[in-house]
Amino acid sequence: MQTESSTTLRDRLVDTGVALVDAHGAAALSLREIARGAGVSHGAPRRYFPTHLDLLSAIARRGFADLGARAKEAVGAAEQEPRGQVAALARAYLQFAADHCGMYELMFRHDLLESGTLGLRETSLPLFGMLVDLVAAARPDAEPGVVAGALWANLHGVAQLWGWGSLQLAVGADDIEPLLASVLDAHLGPAAR
Repeated sequence: MQTESSTTLRDRLVDTGVALVDAHGAAALSLREIARGAGVSHGAPRRYFPTHLDLLSAIARRGFADLGARAKEAVGAAEQEPRGQVAALARAYLQFAADHCGMYELMFRHDLLESGTLGLRETSLPLFGMLVDLVAAARPDAEPGVVAGALWANLHGVAQLWGWGSLQLAVGADDIEPLLASVLDAHLGPAAR
């Protein structure tokens, strides 16, 4: 049974990791740096997180929860038409990636995602499920899981390449909206004009 102070310290360690990843990127997430930032001994994180990957996954879960909340809010505020909701979710995804580069990088680390025991699937799969449901409504003629997967992969590529500055250089653009429109057209069909 966890006590109030152990829950608070556990949360403080994760909060510190979230702040570090936002400020300095995923490479800054050593146990020592997190412990130092939380004001505890370098061995303290091991009491709550048996491995470094356990702590990283707890930090990444916060990122997925934040992204999921932003996506729900964006979809809820969007026009009721399914394509507009997909676009709102896509914008929230791209904005999150731009605003939280380090967290975004951490969230999609293969060594964290491949494990079924670190708890990331419970926070990441509902977000993908939301996209599948919206795609099903926007494109009832297609296999929604496959189209959503391709759309998500395309958005992920746009987010990565935009974050690195590669797309701006390659296409001579400083606005991501035309790229987003093209991605949506490619996966959902041309927008009604």
